[in-house]
Amino acid sequence: MTGDPVIQAVGLVKRYGTDPAAAPAVDGIDVSVERGELFGFLGPNGAGKSSTMRMIACVSPRTGGELRVLGLDPATHGRQIRARLGVVPQDDTLDAELSVADNLYVYGRFFDLPRRALRARIPELLASVGLDGRGGDRVDALSGGMRRRLTIARSMVSDPELVLLDEPTTGLDPHARHELWERLRSLRERGVTQVLTTHYMDEAEQLCDRLVVMDGGRIVAQGSPAELIARHVSREMVELRFGPDTTDAAARLAGIGDGVRVEGDRLTLSADDGDAAVAAVMARDLKPRQVLVRRATLEDVFLVLTGHGLGA
Repeated sequence: MTGDPVIQAVGLVKRYGTDPAAAPAVDGIDVSVERGELFGFLGPNGAGKSSTMRMIACVSPRTGGELRVLGLDPATHGRQIRARLGVVPQDDTLDAELSVADNLYVYGRFFDLPRRALRARIPELLASVGLDGRGGDRVDALSGGMRRRLTIARSMVSDPELVLLDEPTTGLDPHARHELWERLRSLRERGVTQVLTTHYMDEAEQLCDRLVVMDGGRIVAQGSPAELIARHVSREMVELRFGPDTTDAAARLAGIGDGVRVEGDRLTLSADDGDAAVAAVMARDLKPRQVLVRRATLEDVFLVLTGHGLGA
């Protein structure tokens, strides 16, 4: 990761409508993405992730602040920036009536790529996403995971400097999600700068070199997944279920670990040593119906920072 940032935003704001009292969709965020990174925007629906991505993609003008993409201002050089981007939208926009190869060919012609060079490049693109030999298949015969991989291949037709992926694995089954993660990792190994939005905590933790956590249009934390976990929560979490006695049990857990969260009938203790915390719970003659010790995750970070889950 060298040179000037691929994306640089300072005090970036996006408002919709004309009501000055309405809360902005993006509320003065600062973001810097370095060349070669796989960078993430993590947050629930309505957090401002997609609005930010649309400004970066030069399809939605900013309301305030500064934004540079590939060293250029989207307000004055949108066309030049878009020519150097690859975009994987949240919803597939493939032509189901065309073959797999023709979808790539037609898209490549939008960039005025030479016909012969484009035809020669298509098998390489399909191989890079695990669709070798599927060029003649119709798109409507592909599974959801294959379509997402084809959409990623399409985004790479013009050999872009920056690829934007908006919720790339939404709607996919676990196997297809993991296959897609491997394709994104391989792009990173090739030095392709990628920026993705996601509301999947495990996805952000598995893929991102760095990320920002967004909520209500603002950035509430940023760093690598490991840094965020170390900074905001303890190493392990102990989940305890007590049934209807949750409130009373929470009061009796005071002093064990580094804090306790109440989530319905579940109590979650934050502790550096989960087994020791469980032993301390039992020593107080508390008898949870269920006990689970696990490592801390980005979901715990998000809950600590915002007080609600990603579905809120």
